Amino acid sequence: MPIPTQSQIGGEQQTAQAIADSISNQIRVAMPGIIQSFDPVTVTCTVLPAIKGSDASTTGTESADLPLLVDVPVVFPRGGGVTLTFPVKSGDECLLIFSDRCIDFWWQSGGVQEPVDTRQHDLSDGFAIIGPQSQAKKISGISANSAQMRSDDGSTYFELNPTTQTINIMAPGGFNVTAPLSTFSAAVTVKGLLTWMGGMVGSIASGTAATITGAIKFVGTLTSNGKDISDQHTHSGVQTGSGNSGKVN
Repeated sequence: MPIPTQSQIGGEQQTAQAIADSISNQIRVAMPGIIQSFDPVTVTCTVLPAIKGSDASTTGTESADLPLLVDVPVVFPRGGGVTLTFPVKSGDECLLIFSDRCIDFWWQSGGVQEPVDTRQHDLSDGFAIIGPQSQAKKISGISANSAQMRSDDGSTYFELNPTTQTINIMAPGGFNVTAPLSTFSAAVTVKGLLTWMGGMVGSIASGTAATITGAIKFVGTLTSNGKDISDQHTHSGVQTGSGNSGKVN
């Protein structure tokens, strides 16, 4: 018996839809992922896609885990000879984005390269941008006024406030500077103990450990070589006349 035209059309439409669905299921654009490991030498990571894929079976379409993605280039903010890096750890969340074309030759050599393979939007050509946060792992205490480079718990940060034009640093573990010369353009206030290990100006080798220009006001005692030379000290060998007194007691 001949197959009705409508049935033929319906069959063609179903076939076309099935082909379209199959192609769509293979196209990857972007999805969240979970870092499994990070290689700081190659600047790549292994990532578990955080959204399941689909598996066509005899009972219909079922969800299925996508494979681990290996050698995924990690994207750090970078430009002009400067890169912002941070320690990528297992369990960190990321955003996976997938290239329109095969990135193999570009990843190996940089520059403009042939695609080497005809694959498009493939799981093999992903990049990992570290930073997206699920509600389960979101941070709190985000400043509404300042830009911060901070620890997740907010205990340590470098903060720039464009409104007050100030920079604040919170470093409970200490703030260390290694530089041959540090210059401050105006007044400096130190609220805690100030210790000089190598002198202020000059050098110990030349016999001058410190040179201070201008008036000095001390509030409290002043000690030199174990001797109190503040306004409370006394001298030995004091005698009325034109002679000089002895050394500080």
